[in-house]
Amino acid sequence: MLQKIIEILNHRERFLITAHIKLDGDALGSELALHGLLKNMGKEAVVYNQDPTPRNYLFLPGAADIVHHLPPPEGFDAVFVLDCSDLERVGDEAARIGTVRQIVNIDHHVSNGGFCELRLIDPAASSTGELIFRLLTAMDAEIDPGMATNLYTAILTDTGGFRYGNTGRDALTAAGSLVARGANPQWISENIYERFPLAKILLMAKVMQSLSFDCGGRVGSLTVMRRDFEETGALPEHTEGFVDLPRTIEGVIISILFTEMPDNRFKVSMRSKGATDVAAVAAAFGGGGHVNAAACRIEGDIATVKRRLFDALCLPDEK
Repeated sequence: MLQKIIEILNHRERFLITAHIKLDGDALGSELALHGLLKNMGKEAVVYNQDPTPRNYLFLPGAADIVHHLPPPEGFDAVFVLDCSDLERVGDEAARIGTVRQIVNIDHHVSNGGFCELRLIDPAASSTGELIFRLLTAMDAEIDPGMATNLYTAILTDTGGFRYGNTGRDALTAAGSLVARGANPQWISENIYERFPLAKILLMAKVMQSLSFDCGGRVGSLTVMRRDFEETGALPEHTEGFVDLPRTIEGVIISILFTEMPDNRFKVSMRSKGATDVAAVAAAFGGGGHVNAAACRIEGDIATVKRRLFDALCLPDEK
């Protein structure tokens, strides 16, 4: 499959690159690294994302070239759909993107069922960025400092700063190789983790007041209501990283962030320690992800949503 993808890159000329809504470092870093590769090969490539690039990722090389209005799909020979377990994750333009003559999916989510014929899927990989690095290595492609910065960002963010259980040997080997090719770990980390707008900190302070514990203290959760955004001037993207906060508390095995959506639903983001599988719980509610990081959406008010989720999470003697 890897060789077939390389053939597409070598023999097609016009490429569309896209990723999921609510962009993160892995999606953006992977897109921009692939875009850099294609530009270096003399190909035409466009990175399209439905959502705007979060401010803390605007430093990424090539970020200014991302477009948010989908060009005519018939103008492309192939589309690379990155970091998406299904095509619908790209957003409102999924149907039009699906008309591109050749679809290639590169992803690392265990919930990916394979929505197109040509795909590189490895749930054992730390990130889609690691898979793009694998692809470039197989091509013996030159990785310039901009591409190295983008791929390092992808791996760094999806491993939680190399703290999560998906931080394997391949991820660390790739990161070391990318540093050797020009990625600056300190500069990248400062841009991502140390340039928060005041609104994010105000939102965090408000949300921390919602901290609660369930399932005998094994589960810690935070809740973000829509009014919290209004009162602090924060944006949904500013909740990035909030889900990890309860997990830092001794005794908490599962960390949850409930985020109120505008359609009488809550987005439920989950993180876990060790072998505790939150992907299976997310799948029960139509979501997915990885063993230690998953998400879903549940309809109802916050009390209803919590009751349904904790019924699935808590052991009988904890309810």
